[in-house]
Amino acid sequence: MSEQSAHDAAPDDAGAEAAAELAAIRLSIDNIDAALVHMLAERFKFTQKVGRLKATSGMPPSDPERERVQIARLREIAMEAQLDPAFAEKWFNFVVAEVIHHHEQLATGAIATSSDGDSASDAPRAS
Repeated sequence: MSEQSAHDAAPDDAGAEAAAELAAIRLSIDNIDAALVHMLAERFKFTQKVGRLKATSGMPPSDPERERVQIARLREIAMEAQLDPAFAEKWFNFVVAEVIHHHEQLATGAIATSSDGDSASDAPRAS
């Protein structure tokens, strides 16, 4: 093989290696995304229970003090994990807004408060 043809083959090998590495990294990202969705679904199952309890007990849908404490806690965890604390707070605020919306629906009777409301159709959805 001439020096020129060997040089021409190297980028193809590097490109194939990079493509294989990219595919492997993306598979890991896809697995993490799936795990996050499952964890969020589990989290919302519990927040639905909280919402039903609040609705049947006459408690307000939101708890600003708990949210403040949680934001501080999650910002600290984010810093320890080398994640932007502002991003962690934005994520938390998004999730809490959905939870509060669901709790408000429970409080107004828009969603049944019975414990059989654990179905997926009861789950909060991003608007």
